[in-house]
Amino acid sequence: MPKRKGRPVVHAATVLALLAGSAYCTYELRKDQQAEVTVHTVTDDAPSASGRHTGQQTWERLNDPARSVLRDDKGAVVATFTDGARTAALKGPSRTFGEPAGTGTKVVTDDWVRLLPEPWTKGAQNQQWFKDWFKDNYGSQQDDVFAIAFQYVQGAPVKKDAQGVPYAGDAVFGPYKPDGVDRFEQNDFYDYLGIPYTFRSGATMQPHQDRYRALDCSGFMRMVWGYRSRFPLMATDTSGDGLPRTANGMARSKTGVDIIELQGSAPWYARPKNTDRLQPGDLLFFKMDHRTGDHIDHVALYLGPDTAGHKVFISSRKEQNGPTMGDKGGVSRIDGSGFYADLFRSAKRL
Repeated sequence: MPKRKGRPVVHAATVLALLAGSAYCTYELRKDQQAEVTVHTVTDDAPSASGRHTGQQTWERLNDPARSVLRDDKGAVVATFTDGARTAALKGPSRTFGEPAGTGTKVVTDDWVRLLPEPWTKGAQNQQWFKDWFKDNYGSQQDDVFAIAFQYVQGAPVKKDAQGVPYAGDAVFGPYKPDGVDRFEQNDFYDYLGIPYTFRSGATMQPHQDRYRALDCSGFMRMVWGYRSRFPLMATDTSGDGLPRTANGMARSKTGVDIIELQGSAPWYARPKNTDRLQPGDLLFFKMDHRTGDHIDHVALYLGPDTAGHKVFISSRKEQNGPTMGDKGGVSRIDGSGFYADLFRSAKRL
């Protein structure tokens, strides 16, 4: 891998639905039907979002990775739950995510990514905690992981909590270094919030005042998954348990399930030959910078295929100075021969 001057971080700004002159996130009901499939497991009635039984639904066990899939009476996938992971992919009304200011790419998806209260295990559909959770979440249009992620793109409106602290709105990657070229990293969610944060380990981290409303690539994921979605967070890569602080810590952590394992020789490792195991909501990891030795340098959120069939993601990047699914500094794809596609290395399901 040839060396690049500086870090080729591509952390572009995106814009949300119906925001003037920026990215958008629109919602519409999807009319196309799911393809019917043959199911090979025992069936039972599963509750709908309203709690009522709406017909025969089927639980199926699949491998690679080990997971439980719920199908409706026509065989269409309703939800997917992966052993050892808290990520749940539920089917719901279709939404369109785009960023017209930065790309012509659009993602039309009926996947809603949410967190289970505990990691999935085989047979968990029979446990009361899951039945209660499924009743509350299947069919819900409350903000999911995707909706939350797009609340930090360029032009996203500010949202404040009851104490008046802005917890959402247009985020930057970070301030410039003295050279006026590169940007500071290590901008976590508490820097964006501008308030101290005490982790479950007892460690309290103080925000950098010059990093207010700033999120680097891993800080963006920690904001979306941790502070907003309540996935446990570590204060650093070594303190406590949960999602580590850096992209390298996340990629190498035992937290979640490795969907695509890191392979090949350090420091550049190898690009995965097959990405078919990916599911919307997975974390994607990239090796981008020759200055960081064998560390993994960048993390992104996988959105799924766009309308052209490309596998795309959203991440926070230096070039765009914030979260984006755009093209500045590199197209947000892991297929083909683009910059990010060439540097994609592994994936994890939380």
